[in-house]
Amino acid sequence: MYRAVDTGHADHAVDASSDLRDDAGNDAVARRLMALGKAHGMPFFLVASFPKADKPEFLANLISCNWPASLRDIYHSTDAFGFSKLVGRLRQGVRPFFTRECLFSTALNSESDADQKRLFESQGLVSSIAFSLHDAHLNHYIFVFSGTRDSLPQEDVAKLYFGALELLDLGLTRAPQDGPREKLSARELECLRWSAAGKSSEEIAVILNISGHTVISYLKSAMRKLDSVNRMQAVARACRFRLL
Repeated sequence: MYRAVDTGHADHAVDASSDLRDDAGNDAVARRLMALGKAHGMPFFLVASFPKADKPEFLANLISCNWPASLRDIYHSTDAFGFSKLVGRLRQGVRPFFTRECLFSTALNSESDADQKRLFESQGLVSSIAFSLHDAHLNHYIFVFSGTRDSLPQEDVAKLYFGALELLDLGLTRAPQDGPREKLSARELECLRWSAAGKSSEEIAVILNISGHTVISYLKSAMRKLDSVNRMQAVARACRFRLL
């Protein structure tokens, strides 16, 4: 998965020579994403998996972006991504759209949303062109290019859309993950199954003839392997991976 990179420039310009390498040392696709956006006056880009109900977090879905690191971290802490205007609008239609609205805030129009809008604008993300695409494995992705443009001609919209589609086809993303990165043990799966059945840690301990402390340890280990923040999310992801 590609790392998000802080441009490190006060004027928010994107340096095409900056390090955007993934874990394997590849940087060609990310550089082309930067070049594609800059060619149309939209120097900031974001590529993310379309969030699922059990995985709405920003960093959990992030594939690649060149937002300033501080902006990325602050945004992740708000838990707004899965419930953002961006995701909401892309659920309603497939056509690319341009807007000067802050897509990354929620639709609640709260004081925190207003603060978030000012934060993004202060970093140079004033307007955005957004769309979603599917790869050959039918995985669903979000693409957003942002900058300060007042408008974007339809010709530029088309070039950004088909440029992103080409990069997706060339290998922006990897084959879908059909299970957790680390195999769950038989005991971890047993504890998850009984949790899914509504049993408490104490009840599972009696059923499996182990201590409650051991049950909690197994569940915490399962949560880590499934990249989950609680039991409910771990059960949901285990079901999605057809482990239960």
